[in-house]
Amino acid sequence: MVIQHYKGEPSTYVIRYRGGRPVKHGRGLDLWYLPYNTSIAAVPVVSQDAQFIFNEATANYQEVAIQGQLSYRIDNPLEVAQQLDFTLDPKTGKYRGKDPDKLAQRLINAVQAHTRKGVSQIQLDQALITVRELASEVLAAVRRESDLQALGVVIESLHFTAVTATPEMRKALEADYREGLQRKADRAIYDRRAAAQEEERKIRQQELNTDIELEERRKDLVEMQAQNSLKLAEAEAKADELKLSPYGELAPQALVGLALKEWAANAGTIGNLSITPDMLGQIVGWIGGKQS
Repeated sequence: MVIQHYKGEPSTYVIRYRGGRPVKHGRGLDLWYLPYNTSIAAVPVVSQDAQFIFNEATANYQEVAIQGQLSYRIDNPLEVAQQLDFTLDPKTGKYRGKDPDKLAQRLINAVQAHTRKGVSQIQLDQALITVRELASEVLAAVRRESDLQALGVVIESLHFTAVTATPEMRKALEADYREGLQRKADRAIYDRRAAAQEEERKIRQQELNTDIELEERRKDLVEMQAQNSLKLAEAEAKADELKLSPYGELAPQALVGLALKEWAANAGTIGNLSITPDMLGQIVGWIGGKQS
């Protein structure tokens, strides 16, 4: 009869079974046991990572490759050990079966199922740009899995490191992207030209408004000058009327006499004046009230 020794790591929850029932368990146990009636299970209780990559189809039937990483931790090792075989081979110290690997695959299958549901509801372009949002939705859905909760497994994080289309679709998307950039560039050129034309139109309108304002000012000036000229003429006429009004009450003979007197006063400025005897006689007679 050979007694064997097993020393567990601090990161491992060790369970000692005898007769199919756990008799001792804890983290990092140091055990001496008889192999014929005792089995040892070692369940890792630290965070573990599982890499994955799978293909799914979008709502517009385009295939995408989804690559990522899942981090999980066994929170209830006794429950996990009851449902999955974590017993060790006493000769090699390795797991007897493949159940430890099946746990990671079970988690990946849950991730893929919920990812398929999410991807199938969105278009290809959305799937390529909403990676973080999609991962958050899938993580929340996986955490709600009752089977995983009953198993005692805690999903710590989920990251989609890449969501890519097929090579053919990538080429098509790149072509569409280049065309989109060209359309944006053409639109920018058109907008710049339209802005320049609009600015030029505003300048022309401003110049036109300035010309109209100048013409309005000229019109007002002409009207003002005309009114001033009219007022000046009316004033001069009024002045002449006032000057001549006293003479309107005089007899014609008096007016002629005043005219002759004015001539005499300004004789020095008269170059030549011819008065015949007959004309002089008629004037004298008319002034004196005689008929010629």
